[in-house]
Amino acid sequence: MALLSTENLPIKAEIDVVAVRRRVRELATKLGFTLVDQTKIVTAASELARNTMIYGGGGSMQAETLNGPRTGLRLIFKDNGPGIPDIELALRDGFTTGSGLGLGLGGTRRLVNEFEISSRIGAGTTVTITRWK
Repeated sequence: MALLSTENLPIKAEIDVVAVRRRVRELATKLGFTLVDQTKIVTAASELARNTMIYGGGGSMQAETLNGPRTGLRLIFKDNGPGIPDIELALRDGFTTGSGLGLGLGGTRRLVNEFEISSRIGAGTTVTITRWK
């Protein structure tokens, strides 16, 4: 799999979440994703960017465009927040530490083809998602 391009976007405020959504849509469009697949990756990116800002205290998103046998978009969200004590619990529908519906991480996982999460208490969380064309 060849990495075509990579870029980083900061996520510190609501305006950065909007910028992440916009840039992910631009990249998905440029890669030729269908409207449905664009919507799925943008929705997933929006949820993870918001989590990065709210629960992680801010961080960044790295976007990688991939080409090889398949074309894809990989997004890596990183923060240095408090971490997630129980990842399996956090992935369950209905689990929330805030006022939301608790569909965030589990719902995000269902919107993408590949989903990976790692977290250490006191050291932050990294979520990597990939959507293939």
